[in-house]
Amino acid sequence: MFSFIQANLGGILSRAGQHAWLAGAPLVLGLLIAMPLGWLANRVPWLRSVLIGGSGLLYTIPSLALFVIMPLILGTGILDPINVIIAMTIYTVALLVRTVADALAVVPSETEQAAVAMGYPPVRRFFAVDLPLAVPVIASGLRVAAVSNVSIVSVAALLGIPQLGYYITDGYSNTYWAEMWTGVLGCVLLALIFDAVIIALTWLLTPWRRAVAA
Repeated sequence: MFSFIQANLGGILSRAGQHAWLAGAPLVLGLLIAMPLGWLANRVPWLRSVLIGGSGLLYTIPSLALFVIMPLILGTGILDPINVIIAMTIYTVALLVRTVADALAVVPSETEQAAVAMGYPPVRRFFAVDLPLAVPVIASGLRVAAVSNVSIVSVAALLGIPQLGYYITDGYSNTYWAEMWTGVLGCVLLALIFDAVIIALTWLLTPWRRAVAA
């Protein structure tokens, strides 16, 4: 396997970069979309089951079918990476709406009341009080979504979209195990990098947790 990596290092790094883009961009887009939906689900009781149930159903769509359907909906080419990015954004939203709603729900009501008593308007209270306290729970959901994205993106190799999944499908079809294991380990390594980045960002965004621990 090491000789395969040595001989194909440039291609592996290029496909790893494409894989990271296809899995990482939807993670950010999905979080931005899930935040207001999760907030609504937490604030409006009758919307909670609609939003959480509806978004959860999106995750039941088979990934390969979604990758094939996307060009028909968007009018794009079958190999256009935008198909994968939008499909993965849908999966990310499906995973994160419930997480955001649950994260905001665990913010202590005493803390919210204290912020109101201090004159915080709703928007400022959300960004200065509710959201920081919800970060640890949201980060946990984001870590699950990140690993899921890295895994599902590799399926797009079946359509010919370049990323690390290519080495898995090509290695398997040619019974070339060194190539296949390069793809598998590349995906695992990428998932670990994503996880480490999210943990580091969580650590930076929650200085109050370090103060409590000290």
